[in-house]
Amino acid sequence: MDKICAIFGGSRGIGRGVAQLMAQKGYRLAIISRNLEVAKATARELGVHHLAFRCDVAKEQDVQNTFEEMEKSLGPVKFLVNSAGLNRNNLLVRTETEDMISLLHTNLLGSMLTCKAAVKTMIRQQGGSIVNIGSIIGLKGLPGESAYCASKAGLVGFSRALAKEVARKKIRVNVVEPGFIHTDMTKQWKEEDLKKNIPLGRFGVPIEVAHAVVFLLESPYITGHVLVVDGGLKLAM
Repeated sequence: MDKICAIFGGSRGIGRGVAQLMAQKGYRLAIISRNLEVAKATARELGVHHLAFRCDVAKEQDVQNTFEEMEKSLGPVKFLVNSAGLNRNNLLVRTETEDMISLLHTNLLGSMLTCKAAVKTMIRQQGGSIVNIGSIIGLKGLPGESAYCASKAGLVGFSRALAKEVARKKIRVNVVEPGFIHTDMTKQWKEEDLKKNIPLGRFGVPIEVAHAVVFLLESPYITGHVLVVDGGLKLAM
């Protein structure tokens, strides 16, 4: 049976790095993004066995429809990676309520909805594996990122609770917490200043996070775990 993995946010950044590594390891991938054309371009680069889908993870009907389409086109999803996310950094007193809601809907509610749909499929298959992508600042906090931190910290609590709910169904749920990684989200950050606080002395790259994601996806005796991939940043924060 093909190893089918759905990667939400798989067209760019860390999600794209995960997709590249998993394609090399023989998985069949669903690359899911709000931008279908970008998702299609990524799927084409990965090879003919991979497909692209459009989905707004904050909309439950979108998520349900996407899982139905994936099952028809690829087969039942056995692996799920949640890498879709956004950030609008600002001090809390300057943050619009609409921006808070948007962050929580995409970064937290979106992962909850995709996990809900995936778990139903995985129960029928008598097993599966989920990795949610968080952030080190969700654990440690960062000024100007309070709403984003809340969404990522919530993802950890949700993932641990879900891991307990579905373990008896042979479904594993884990979290990867990246530090400062070269992506579109961090390209405007002052790397020269920030990397001074990183013991390994540099930002990471998506493929380094991807190795951690795939490790957790494939490790049969790990669930409810939070794996930090940050070059030692947590030690200095």
